[in-house]
Amino acid sequence: MPDLNTESRFPNPYAAYGAMVYAHRGLGETESAAFNARLALILANHIGDLAILRSAIALAKQAS
Repeated sequence: MPDLNTESRFPNPYAAYGAMVYAHRGLGETESAAFNARLALILANHIGDLAILRSAIALAKQAS
C-alpha cells in the first residue's frame, strides 16, 4: 500500500476543521451522514488514485 500523508497540509488546520464543522450546521443526523458521503465521494474523485483511496479506507477502518 502507498504511504499516505496524514500530517495536516493546511496553513490553518483549525480553519479547515471549522469549515467542516460549520458545513454540518442545521443538518439532522441523516442529512449529516448523507453530506459526509457526498463529500467523501467528491474528495475520492479528486484524488483519482485507487491505491491511495484503498490505503485511506484501510486507515479509516483502523481508527474505528
